[in-house]
Amino acid sequence: MITRPVPSFKTIVREVWKPLTLLFVWDVIVTVVYYVLPFRSPQLPLTLFGSVVALFLGFRSNSAYQRWWEGRGLWGLMINASRNLARAARNFLPDPDAANLKRAIVFRQIAYVNALRCQLRRQPLDEATLEYVAKADAQVAIERANPANGLLDGTGRKIDEARRAGMIDTIQQSAMERVLVDMANAQGGMERLKNTPLPNHFRFFPMLFVHVFCVLLPFGLVETLGFATPLGSTLAGLMFLAVLAIGDDLVDPFANSVHDLPLSAMCRTIEIDLLQAVGLEAPEPIIADRKGILW
Repeated sequence: MITRPVPSFKTIVREVWKPLTLLFVWDVIVTVVYYVLPFRSPQLPLTLFGSVVALFLGFRSNSAYQRWWEGRGLWGLMINASRNLARAARNFLPDPDAANLKRAIVFRQIAYVNALRCQLRRQPLDEATLEYVAKADAQVAIERANPANGLLDGTGRKIDEARRAGMIDTIQQSAMERVLVDMANAQGGMERLKNTPLPNHFRFFPMLFVHVFCVLLPFGLVETLGFATPLGSTLAGLMFLAVLAIGDDLVDPFANSVHDLPLSAMCRTIEIDLLQAVGLEAPEPIIADRKGILW
C-alpha cells in the first residue's frame, strides 16, 4: 500500500506508458492526415460518448474500491479477534501450569494469520508462518488443502483440551469459540473477494470503451487544437487510462502489489500484540520503505 498522501505521477505513467505511447503516435497520424486531407468531424457524438465512458469508469472504480475497503474491514476484524483471543487465553488460563497452552494458542494464531496472508497472495507458506507452526506443533495443519483453516481448527481443539482438563469451564470455552467463529467468517469473506472477480461486463466493456474513445478522440479535437492535437488528446487519454488503471489496481486487495492491502504489516501488528499479551519479546513493526510503500 502506498502511504504517501500525494500519488506519484511517475507511478501512474509507468502503468499506462505503453498505451499512452501508442495513443500519441495515433494522434500524430490523425493530425498529419488532417492537414494533408482536411476533414470535418462532429463533436457532439464524441462528447456524449465521453460522458458514457466516464459513467462506466465511475461505476467500475466504485465497485473496485468497495472490494478494497471490504478487504480492509475484514482484516481489521481479524486483528481485533486475534487480540480478543490472546486476552481470553491470558485471563482464562492464569494457572502457571497452563503457560505452555497459552503460548501454543498464541503461536497458532500468529501462524494462522500469516498462513492466511500467504494463501490470499497465492504464495507458499513463508518463514514467518513455518517458524510459529513449529513452535505450536501444528505441522499436520499446514498439510491440509486450506492450511489456515487447519490451524484455526487446531486452536479450537486446544481450547477443548483445556476445557476437558478443567482449566476453563464451558462458558469460557463458548466465549473463545465465538472469537474463532468471527475469524472463520472474516476468512470466508476474504476468500470470497479473492476467488470472485468483478463480473465480466464490469471488466471488459470499460476497457473496450476507453480504448475506442481514445482512438476517436483526436478526430474530435483536431479542428480545434490543430498542431497541438497530439498533446491535448494524449493528456485527455491519460485521464481515462489512469482511472481505468486505478480500477484494475483496487479490484483485488490481496494481489501483493504496491496498491494492495499491507498484509505483512498487519500480520506483524498481530504478532506484536499477541506476543506482548503473554509476556514474550516481540519484533519491531514493519514500516513503509523509502518509496512510501507498506507491504
